[in-house]
Amino acid sequence: MGHGTRGQGLRDVNAADTICAVATPPGMGGIGVVRISGPLVPNLAQAVLRRTPAPRLATLSTFLDEQGRALDQGVALFFPAPGSFTGEDVLELQGHGSPVVLDRLVKALIALGARLARPGEFTERAFLNGKIDLVQAEAVADLIESAHEGAARAAMNTLRGAFSEILRALDERLVRLRIHVEAALDFPDEALDIADDRALTAGLDGLRRDLAEAMRRGREGRVLQEGARVAIAGPPNAGKSTLLNALVGHEAAIVSPYPGTTRDLVRERVVMEGLALDLVDSAGLRATDDPVEREGIRRAHAALAEADCVLWLIDDTARGPAPPPPPGAIIVFTKIDQTQRPPGACAEGFAVCAPSGAGLADLRRGVRARLLGGGADVGGEGVFTARRRHVVTLETVEQTLARALDHKREGSTELVAEELRLAHEALGEVTGRMTSDELLGRIFSNFCIGK
Repeated sequence: MGHGTRGQGLRDVNAADTICAVATPPGMGGIGVVRISGPLVPNLAQAVLRRTPAPRLATLSTFLDEQGRALDQGVALFFPAPGSFTGEDVLELQGHGSPVVLDRLVKALIALGARLARPGEFTERAFLNGKIDLVQAEAVADLIESAHEGAARAAMNTLRGAFSEILRALDERLVRLRIHVEAALDFPDEALDIADDRALTAGLDGLRRDLAEAMRRGREGRVLQEGARVAIAGPPNAGKSTLLNALVGHEAAIVSPYPGTTRDLVRERVVMEGLALDLVDSAGLRATDDPVEREGIRRAHAALAEADCVLWLIDDTARGPAPPPPPGAIIVFTKIDQTQRPPGACAEGFAVCAPSGAGLADLRRGVRARLLGGGADVGGEGVFTARRRHVVTLETVEQTLARALDHKREGSTELVAEELRLAHEALGEVTGRMTSDELLGRIFSNFCIGK
């Protein structure tokens, strides 16, 4: 899906440059792929293959070095510009996955006039040549790095343009609002008084609502792709380590009837209900004079502050008032096998017996619902990935629109116009319509070489 060429201020594609790189992971394998992109591709094909393959037709070929000696035999694929991933002439050489052979083939291409590609340069060229927008370009890296099926499907939805379509629709509505306000400035005798213009108020309110929905789905996408941190906390002997072991499926933490056993943080990565989660078991929170345990408690508080979700455990057999949970924590009653409390969801939170697994299924679903706002269909067609920079920028757009609405109520047309301009520029940073060279450098430098 094309998006036109990018505007000024972005890094230029050097028309004289042809790049090459191994596009498959390092190490031995059955297949290894070398990718070449740029204007020298037809010349390189003649030198390495003794012909230019027919477009988009897998062609069995012998791969030659710069001196005409056979290096490998495999399949060559030629994609002429502009109908390729990068928008340039592209040649892919699919041979055997010997690191020695692949390295020698790349050296031959460099000797014949190509240069080694920078990390992410193929995808960067696709962006700069208008084949994809920046959100889709970042989705390429997200798809490669997906840790589970839900994240992979969400990244694929983004790569196909699901998130971009939402952003473009918001962009078009913002443009219409800008036109409306600036017309009031340029033609005051013909335009409506902005202070009495209900259509503008409705437009700003509607845009903010839809932007809030986009941010919600963006946060869900970030959790899908990046995962989330879940802290297991509570007083000593509440069953924190037992619950951690039950959730990860092995003995990750020492379980003891003596309070204060857990002194340091115990971290485990697990995929739960389609989400990659970092579970953190922490020291029991209580007053103590033991300096080692006190340090563990300090670290526990730090883990609570950093967590996306907190499971606050309460021993259901304990007598007396329970310590207050942190705001927003999910309450989990433990050891219910000794109190006969029914397992699963309850009015206060969840009731579980970790050793037997009773109530854990409901708890897993509750954690997922909390992290995804109760909504996302993990891996479904409506879910897309969003990076932290997307969410932060959309939050900036929302704040700018809120200020525009305040200025509108005050009747200040000039300030409304300025806030809308700022919001429009910020939204353009997400898709790459307005993006600095520095940001592009940071984004594409995190890609694999060969992508």
